[in-house]
Amino acid sequence: MNKIIRKFLNFIDLQKGEEDQRKVLENIIANISFRGSNLWILACAIVIASVGLNVNSTAVIIGAMLISPLMGPIVGAGFGLGMYDFELVKKSIKNLAIATIVSLIVSTLYFYISPFKEVQSELLARTSPNIYDVLIAFFGGLVGVIAVTRVEKGNPIPGVAIATALMPPLCTAGYGLATGNYLFFGGALYLYTINCVFICIATFIIVKYLNYPIVKQIDLKRQKQVKQGITALLIIMIVPSVYFAYRLFDEKKYKQRTEAFIENEFPQKDFTLIYKKTDYNSNPKIIELAFLAKKFNPLEIKTLNQKLKDYDLLNTQLLIKQDTFDLKNDILNTIDNHKKTGDNKDQLILNLQKKIADYQSNNIKVSKESILLFPEIKTLSITQYSSKDKSIPVILYKSEKELDSKSKTKLILWLKQRLEKDSVEVYKQQ
Repeated sequence: MNKIIRKFLNFIDLQKGEEDQRKVLENIIANISFRGSNLWILACAIVIASVGLNVNSTAVIIGAMLISPLMGPIVGAGFGLGMYDFELVKKSIKNLAIATIVSLIVSTLYFYISPFKEVQSELLARTSPNIYDVLIAFFGGLVGVIAVTRVEKGNPIPGVAIATALMPPLCTAGYGLATGNYLFFGGALYLYTINCVFICIATFIIVKYLNYPIVKQIDLKRQKQVKQGITALLIIMIVPSVYFAYRLFDEKKYKQRTEAFIENEFPQKDFTLIYKKTDYNSNPKIIELAFLAKKFNPLEIKTLNQKLKDYDLLNTQLLIKQDTFDLKNDILNTIDNHKKTGDNKDQLILNLQKKIADYQSNNIKVSKESILLFPEIKTLSITQYSSKDKSIPVILYKSEKELDSKSKTKLILWLKQRLEKDSVEVYKQQ
């Protein structure tokens, strides 16, 4: 049994293939400093990442992460802690602070002057860190440190740069500053801090495991203080992220129950759903729906609200928007006005027919143009609903699969210009 254990330990021994420790330290120290070319590379990487977040391009964001030099001072701090080299720790933290401030300034300036300030999915993904981000940062950090201590560096380092994602949270924090959205700023900066701390902790563990020499002998009391400080930092980082992870899990379960409620209570063959919005963070939670033709009386709405409990949708209110569409309002108002003024009934009918014909003709033109511009769309229809003091066009399209975010954004921008509206809502027809 002991022989098997020894063979296993020998099989997983990290000291095999290890680079000379002095060379590793030289490389680590050389990559800590943010001066000259390193600073320019960082600024350019920040601009590239900001553009990627702005246009919701994952490929561009990945490219920025690959050229970013941010990992250097974080790994340096981990080596400094592992060897009790507090001068190295101070130097690493100082340079990381410089890099962070420069990154925030560059990303804030970019988003401030950028004409496109819509919140994209890539931005949103960096505002609510959770326990999974902790795991990614920690294990990504382990892989990165193991790679830099090898004679053969291999392919892991680019992958670590992508997985740990230090650049996008910093750029998202800059977006938050530029737009005055301090919830975005706080959430993104917290994610960035999680990544930095857990990469550093992973480095510390590997350095201790590989027995890098202690630069300064310190007493047991000081060693204990260092370990207690690391433990406290871990708790500070992990506890909120566990809470966010629970919230994320609960929100996903809530959305699944919401979808089940809508599918069962409003079957597609009987109801044409044109608008759906769920507000998970309000109190009570709100499910807002609008249908093309179906009108619900107060008793039906009350019954539907009571059925929410059957789907475990507690503390939730169902709101059904039943504002009439602009065209119908226009027709009814025209009829009412003509009744009051006693205008000729035949002329009224002709006017209404012309109005409907113009409306339908314009919709057909827009539909044909959209199919030419977006070949993945098979058919497109337009309706609209009134919300308070404005009307919002609702676009229903048919295609084999849902449009990707880039195509959908282009479609929305084109429709706004074509229909001369400030906002439109686009949905794939089921």
